[in-house]
Order: sequence, then structure tokens, then C-alpha cells
Amino acid sequence: MINGLVTVVTTLALVTGVVTVLSTGAGRTAIRVVLDLLTAAGLLRLVGEPSWAGLAGSAAIVALRLMLGAALAAAPPWSRRQSRPPCAGDDHHLPLAVRGETGASGGTTT
Repeated sequence: MINGLVTVVTTLALVTGVVTVLSTGAGRTAIRVVLDLLTAAGLLRLVGEPSWAGLAGSAAIVALRLMLGAALAAAPPWSRRQSRPPCAGDDHHLPLAVRGETGASGGTTT
């Protein structure tokens, strides 16, 4: 009975992951969903026949889930862009500051 339930949860985990990727395009979310459901399947396996092999398998799934979750939570290095500089091309007072002249208010900009 429990083994059949574990098989159903594992199959649903994979189907849910594929449906999540196809419907949202979010691969990270799909991996998290699959790992959460595989964790549930591993814990269900422990309910049926508790053994050291089942405990080791569940611990491996939980460790994998934690490591992948931490890796997926961090932004990839290529997406870390610097923000736009405060003095952009549309800053009209930049030439005054460079030349040390006064602006419309009469105050020095240097």
C-alpha cells in the first residue's frame, strides 16, 4: 500500500515539475517543487517500512534539496549588474561641475 503511494507521489512530482516549467517557464520553481514532493515521497517510504536504507535515502533527498535550494536562491554571477551611475547623460549640471562654473542659482558647483 505504502509503496504504491510512494510511486504515485514520485510520479506526480515529476509531472508537476514538467507542468510548472511548461506553464510558467520558471525552472528554479519547478526544481523546488519536484524536490519538495520527492522529500514527501521519501518520508512516506519511511512510514511503510522503516529501515536504515530508507532513512539514508530520505536524508540524501533532504540534503540535496537544501543544497540545491541554497544554490538556486543565489543570483547567478552573470545577472549581477551594476546600477546606473547617478550622473547620467541626462544630467544637465554635469558640464558646470566639470568646469567649476556657477549654475542658474548663482551658487558654485565645485
